[in-house]
Amino acid sequence: MLQLLKNTKKGWNVKERFPGHFDGPSAWKSDELAADKSWIYHLKENDIQEIQDAVELVQKRKLKIFEFRKNDFPLEKFSVRLNMIIEQVENGRGCALIKGLDPSNYDEDTLKIIYWGLGVHLGVPISQNSKGQLISHVRDRGGNYYSHNVRGYTTNSRIRPHCDPADTVSLLCVQPAKKGGQSEISSSISVYNELSQKTPGLLEPLFNGFHFDLRGEGVTSDPDEVTFNKVPVFSFYDEKMSCRFNAKSIIEGQAKIGKPLRGIALEAVEEVARLASHDDFRYDLNFSRGDIQILNNHTILHARGDFEDYKEPERKRNLLRLWTNLRNGRQLAPEFANRLNTGPRGGVMIRKS
Repeated sequence: MLQLLKNTKKGWNVKERFPGHFDGPSAWKSDELAADKSWIYHLKENDIQEIQDAVELVQKRKLKIFEFRKNDFPLEKFSVRLNMIIEQVENGRGCALIKGLDPSNYDEDTLKIIYWGLGVHLGVPISQNSKGQLISHVRDRGGNYYSHNVRGYTTNSRIRPHCDPADTVSLLCVQPAKKGGQSEISSSISVYNELSQKTPGLLEPLFNGFHFDLRGEGVTSDPDEVTFNKVPVFSFYDEKMSCRFNAKSIIEGQAKIGKPLRGIALEAVEEVARLASHDDFRYDLNFSRGDIQILNNHTILHARGDFEDYKEPERKRNLLRLWTNLRNGRQLAPEFANRLNTGPRGGVMIRKS
């Protein structure tokens, strides 16, 4: 029996056994986000100068990328705005967009120093794949998104709504696509509200959770490893609702353990994906060079349109990605926090080749 049955706090629908409607800035729809620019931050000249000074300090001290920390990358004044961004991401809209960085002013190594420096101010970066990459390239490597154990960010295919297994995911646009590749975001809290109001019968399998496919990047040598425990799609804990969703990983994970999704469970997963893609919930964003998008994975679902690249290698779509855990992030239920079989808030296990 679900632990949620014991909760009789105000705002819960006891009959349905799940929390009721959530208000607040994280429960937005597309028209509301479009009308609100408070989540968009434009770098000022003194911000860029502070960043440049911090880069030069790192280079002067010969500090290695991925090894220096927040105190090694001082941003005395800009850190105030970064703290506002963290607050926006955790307790506000759940998303932030930083504009004004010009990637053409830096080589790739320097750009990574900047991105890492901003990242360690935001939180603690974690591993994104079995190679141990802390900053990965999101670009087409010619893979087939629908093939076994292929991760979507290595293809040019459309990626359905999902969230990543970290507190936040950020993307720095080095080079946009020739055509397509728009970022699509939606509030998982608003998706939950819609389910709670219109189809509450779908909530139980979502709260019970599923075994997610780990796409050959689990802690064992089994390429068919899935999460050891069922991970809830929606988890209400310490007065906050959090989401963990990836329809592809759920469907393939359940198939790998011989318990393919059927009936109400499959309907529930598909309905989350459908709502997140609906015009009322989905906000589309076309990346410009230098844009940095930061999303709270617990309250935001993100997707991507398919894209067409330029023929020239240097003009192909290229985003840099960071997975980061916030230093003072929300408390998570134990069964929700262990999303990769590496413990609470753990990253992908690194494998030595």
